[in-house]
Amino acid sequence: MFEQRLEDIEVKLTRQEDLVDVLNQQIYQQQLKIDELSSLCNALISRVRELSSQTQQTGLPHERPPHY
Repeated sequence: MFEQRLEDIEVKLTRQEDLVDVLNQQIYQQQLKIDELSSLCNALISRVRELSSQTQQTGLPHERPPHY
């Protein structure tokens, strides 16, 4: 009986270790994606600021789109 309980505990521990490894891998992948998206957002912010400053320097008036 004691051996069976010990075996059950070992099986549970092994499953938990596997689960922790899977979760760690998921977290790692998510962090990579977050870093990629953050970099893209920063690039977009820089581009919008650049375009905005160019528009202010050239003094282009805000025009209505042709469909109005």
